[in-house]
Amino acid sequence: MKLLQHTRGLALHEDLNFLLTNRIPRITATHFVGWISRIRHPWVYRPCLWLWTRFTSLDLSDALHTDFQSLHECFTRELRPGARPVDGSASVVVSPSDGIVGACGRIASGESGQPQVFQAKGFPYLLEDLLGNSARAHHWAEQLAGGCFVTLRLTSAMYHRFHAPDDARLTHVTYISGDTWNVNPIALQRVERLFCKNERAVLHLELANGQWLLLVPVAAVLVASMRLHALDVALNLRYRGPNELPCEASYRRGQEMGWFEHGSTIIVLAPAGMSLLPGIACGRLLRMGEGLLRKVTP
Repeated sequence: MKLLQHTRGLALHEDLNFLLTNRIPRITATHFVGWISRIRHPWVYRPCLWLWTRFTSLDLSDALHTDFQSLHECFTRELRPGARPVDGSASVVVSPSDGIVGACGRIASGESGQPQVFQAKGFPYLLEDLLGNSARAHHWAEQLAGGCFVTLRLTSAMYHRFHAPDDARLTHVTYISGDTWNVNPIALQRVERLFCKNERAVLHLELANGQWLLLVPVAAVLVASMRLHALDVALNLRYRGPNELPCEASYRRGQEMGWFEHGSTIIVLAPAGMSLLPGIACGRLLRMGEGLLRKVTP
């Protein structure tokens, strides 16, 4: 009886969570939170920050400074030097961000014969749909067949900046406007092709050894904005194009590339030959700079 009551209680909690975060005017709520998070007045940001610390596991012990003048400054905080040691092994690609592994595995062909990955067990989506349904997306999806993927979920309390997973050049960014569904595990188990619905960007990285991979930052409810140092515009719901953005920016492994305005998801896509390092599995908590993938052996 107690187990049944616990199961019913858990189901009710999940239903309420889904209702409160996904059955609201998501885009309107996202614009509102974006506006209020930038208000630099102590009567606004101090109560909001106090509430945030009471309902999340926010830890500012590794922050460069904590004298924030707005919620936005806290969301996009920098880390003190040395807070995230970066794996220096030449044979690995490191995690571009802090995050919890939500899904990972091989990029295999689905029933349609096209490469697909999973957002949750039993919820596949086509890689081409994620990448934008263009000629470029089709080409990349074909090249990624047989490779591997990792989905990293950033919770609201985590460090929100993302970094180069290896010495690399950022050669192209595709921006895809979309919805702002919550990307928590509850939503991922209920909304099919969720990542393909949300606002996102596709970052093409050429590694120093000639290999390549894609990073796909995905926005979410209250989080529909991404900043890249390589671009002079914010990628958000107010951005009107162009959607294909050639660029040329070089990074050292672990160098900052940009940030989310809050927390969300980064999907790492690697072509055949690269493989997940031992221990990379669903539920694993990673820090930026920890080993993630093994490169192709020359």
